[in-house]
Amino acid sequence: ANPKFNGPGGCLGDIGVHAENLAEYFTGLTIDELCADITSFVPGRELDDDASVLVRFKGGAKGLIFASQISAGEENDLNIKVYGEKGGLEWHQMEPNTLLLKWLDQPMQVLRAGANYQNLSEKTRWNCRTPGGHPEGYIEAFANIYRNAAYHILEKMDPDFSAPDFIEYPTISDGVRGMQFIEKVIESAESKEKWLKFDS
Repeated sequence: ANPKFNGPGGCLGDIGVHAENLAEYFTGLTIDELCADITSFVPGRELDDDASVLVRFKGGAKGLIFASQISAGEENDLNIKVYGEKGGLEWHQMEPNTLLLKWLDQPMQVLRAGANYQNLSEKTRWNCRTPGGHPEGYIEAFANIYRNAAYHILEKMDPDFSAPDFIEYPTISDGVRGMQFIEKVIESAESKEKWLKFDS
């Protein structure tokens, strides 16, 4: 990757920024501080191909964002694990229809996506395009983004049209925050002061 075309973040700009966005969106928390270590392991590569970022969220939660283009055999394994007082959650992009709930006092529970599952919230069913048992994933996620953005545009253009209150899609603010994340991670990795404030 050429920094003249890609900017300063290699692995960070390609996949790390998605992990940052997923962590904040999934938890509803905002990163307050971060401490990063980035490396370029491939000889001759100018930009990072591996990044480990410790994060402190506002409110006291802590996390680790790990992004790597050199983890052999991992394919595109974007995933998130969140742990709290009562248990944990785990989700993998390669198994997008499955959410694992891990409890302290009972066996793991597996939740599956499906537009026909009434135990799911209205917002969740809105973003499921097929009945349970049918695979959904990458293409459908983009279709949901386009539909939700179009509904908001239509709502602005037509006073008689009303979009559901719960629809969401990434905004320019999310993109800007991602770019700020890349810059702050690089700054942290190059700094002797490892913990840096992440203000946006």
